[in-house]
Amino acid sequence: MTVKKTDIVDYRKFRLNKLNTPEFEHLKYLVFWPIYGLMFMTVERLWIRGSYTPIHCALDDAIPFCELFLIPYLFWFVFMAGAIAYTLFFDPAAFKRMMKFIIVSYSVTILIYILFPNCQELRPAEFKRDNVLTRFISGFYQFDTNTNVCPSIHVIGSVASMLALWDTRRFGTPTWRVIFGVTALLISVSTVFIKQHSVIDLAAAVPVCVAAYFFAYGKERVGAKGEQKWKQKQSSI
Repeated sequence: MTVKKTDIVDYRKFRLNKLNTPEFEHLKYLVFWPIYGLMFMTVERLWIRGSYTPIHCALDDAIPFCELFLIPYLFWFVFMAGAIAYTLFFDPAAFKRMMKFIIVSYSVTILIYILFPNCQELRPAEFKRDNVLTRFISGFYQFDTNTNVCPSIHVIGSVASMLALWDTRRFGTPTWRVIFGVTALLISVSTVFIKQHSVIDLAAAVPVCVAAYFFAYGKERVGAKGEQKWKQKQSSI
């Protein structure tokens, strides 16, 4: 499925007084990111609690540390940035639905962090192997705190990116759905293999994603399956 030139937003025409027009109103959703950044910094760096509830289950102990999973873990940043950028420039309707999903799920997650301060104590004290990946993870541990982990924002962001790309007419085909589904799965699983999250954190992200999905997408048919419906809407305009 190719992207038509008529689908691409010409941002060269953007002016602030056009922010409320149908062509550019989706840009208002970008305001959420600095708001979210401030909220996350507050609960993570500024509002330090006296105690946090450790998140742990027996399955966490059975999962070995594997530094190779750092690769899909870091790919999360590319995955999310790519999904946001693609939908922003080539599919504003999909971008708006993605942002609705993110606004709901991320806001609920921050609220959980506030009401239920939690942490994980799964990180290895030392690594069995010394290589580029383990050295990077060691530095990453120093930078990233082990608090506010349940539910996992890494998992929620992966699901948001997957759904957003599925929602587009170019990447809504079965092949791309499988590719992005596997990508989201690998990213989610990577969090437990590099001991950034407990399995419980992944499980807790599921109901948050389900609630956000129904809010953002409802009963709409998206991606390639929604192509016929999209055309019908366009013809009726």
